[in-house]
Amino acid sequence: MLSVEQNKLLTQVGPGTPTGELMRRYWHPIAGSAEMRENPTKGVRILGEDLVLYKDRSGGLGLIQESCPHRRVNLLYGIPEQQGIRCPYHGWLFDESGRCLEMPAEAPDSTFKDRVTARTYPVQELGGLIFAYLGPKPAPLLPRWDLLVWENVVRDIGVSVVPCNWLQCMENSLDPTHTEWLHGWYMAYMRERRLAVGSSAVGVDPEQYERDVAAGNPAGQPPIIAGGFQATSERLPGHARIGFDIFEHGVIKRRMYSEGSEDDPSWRIGHPVVFPNILRVGTTMQIRVPMDDSHTYHIMYGAYYAGPDIDMGEQEEVPVYDIPVKDPQGRFISDFVLGQDSMVWATQGMRNGGLAERHLEKLGESDKGIILFRRLVSEQAKIVQDGGEPMNVFRDPAKNQVVTLFQETDPFEAAKPENRAVRKPGLSTGQTPYSPVIAQVEEAWERAGGQQAGARPQTIG
Repeated sequence: MLSVEQNKLLTQVGPGTPTGELMRRYWHPIAGSAEMRENPTKGVRILGEDLVLYKDRSGGLGLIQESCPHRRVNLLYGIPEQQGIRCPYHGWLFDESGRCLEMPAEAPDSTFKDRVTARTYPVQELGGLIFAYLGPKPAPLLPRWDLLVWENVVRDIGVSVVPCNWLQCMENSLDPTHTEWLHGWYMAYMRERRLAVGSSAVGVDPEQYERDVAAGNPAGQPPIIAGGFQATSERLPGHARIGFDIFEHGVIKRRMYSEGSEDDPSWRIGHPVVFPNILRVGTTMQIRVPMDDSHTYHIMYGAYYAGPDIDMGEQEEVPVYDIPVKDPQGRFISDFVLGQDSMVWATQGMRNGGLAERHLEKLGESDKGIILFRRLVSEQAKIVQDGGEPMNVFRDPAKNQVVTLFQETDPFEAAKPENRAVRKPGLSTGQTPYSPVIAQVEEAWERAGGQQAGARPQTIG
């Protein structure tokens, strides 16, 4: 277990804190590009700082402090100009670097504007996401993870705000055995409850429910794939072994099931937990962005693929959709995989302002991945404190063309409907049951006809 003080050192993300300074060495997604079409300004809370993201009339992006340096008006209500953003109160205009370009009420020959700056941070777009960097200059390269740059895929971006510290989300990814219980037994229990209450259950479309009853499937549930196995009414296969290896981008997580062997891809290859805050599984990335010490901006980023010979169709922009965390009664929605994860992340810290009380834990041998990750965060934070650069920071463009994250699941196999962990209308079982691209992906797979098994996107090396 950790002491209260050790827990704070690992979890606090504000300016000047050890982990906060570590997290400032990385690019973090703060919005989907599609969000800026409907409204050119968006309030952003990240690493304990309140900022405003804006898109000016030339199409340029900026990230600026929330309050105008003049009279502290919120720039969320600022006016995007051809270059920069103008405060609505007195018209002060700031560009993306924070320079004040205009002070309309001051004398024309005044040099006051040359002595006023706003705090700003660089932003970049990639794969339908907008990323920000809050650390010291020069900024590293924005990593070109494979899912962000693959060709001929359909993408989606699911977002939610989880009321917990970021480390709880990440520790869950170093805890393989939770899948057989949380996404196996608990999933079966939720289906049992849904069957008992019928179409009044959360997430069930009444018309679809009636069709399922007529078809002899009153639970309205297809099998879900969690960790490579079906979560039915039976228990998921148990874990015989779990293993973790540090590699250049983070940690490789391995598992061998009680019915498996060391030759299985889940043990021989595994899948990566990308340092400091990304889980990569199948063709999805879960990105856990610390908003502050008690809230996490969670992004479920998907890239769906049906083989090199199947045109996935045009996607003018990557849609951004909300993944709800709680129902109208204030209970966590826990009838799908990510909802179950969000429930356990948040409830670990419910008595302590969103922060897990790690000094009260009783850790066992099966928690060795969690212990390893805590040690890794602490070690990398110490490197930053000593003036060094932490792991998984990109400076060489030649190594950043396409950063392939090898893993046990082939992207074509992961795109199959039975493996994709999404749902059809009226069902609620998968990682992203609220995604707006499900129908498009289903149609592409039907055109694929089950051919091209094992094929990989052309941009993968």
